[in-house]
Amino acid sequence: MLRIWGRTSSSNVKKVLWCADELELPFERIDAGGAFGVVDTPEYRALNPNGLVPTIDDDGLILWESNVIVRYLWSQYLWSQYGRSLNPAEQARAERWMDWTLGTFIPGFAPIFVNLVRTPADQRDHAAMAAGLARAGAALAIADGELRRQPFFSGKQLGVGDFALGAVIHAWYEMPIERPDLQYLRAWYDRLLGRPGYRKHIAVPLA
Repeated sequence: MLRIWGRTSSSNVKKVLWCADELELPFERIDAGGAFGVVDTPEYRALNPNGLVPTIDDDGLILWESNVIVRYLWSQYLWSQYGRSLNPAEQARAERWMDWTLGTFIPGFAPIFVNLVRTPADQRDHAAMAAGLARAGAALAIADGELRRQPFFSGKQLGVGDFALGAVIHAWYEMPIERPDLQYLRAWYDRLLGRPGYRKHIAVPLA
């Protein structure tokens, strides 16, 4: 059985849990990271020398880095669950949005989330939040343009390209911020909310 180490408050862990649910994979989750500790133990560091979450063990295959885990699970189990596989061009077009989320959207999103969700009100860096909001909004305008022509970042149906941004877009819509009116992005988010695995693992109270 697939084993997943990580706490449910981590967006990177949520991403993997959601993916496993979409693929209908049975799994065991082990609390790790944050208040749970575990990640600094010799046993865990033998699995993941970075001391971060998530880490998975899939019948002896140990992997860390959430985007890599999602790519692996989707390509390994897509055929058995969905009855099809992606060709290399489809795979690349979808996966680019995973790297785009990490390199283009997250640098703007992170200071907003950290300040509004993780930082006491009297200690917030409002200049960093304003700069982050401008950067994140501009990035999401690019995503909105992609979603104007197709319902998911992976094409006609959910795929690997949707998990990275999908794991954090709920927080974007839940935080008390002024958001640009991006109708195609919002429609994509609403489609995600219609998926049981997304509601279970991602669309939960911010913490």
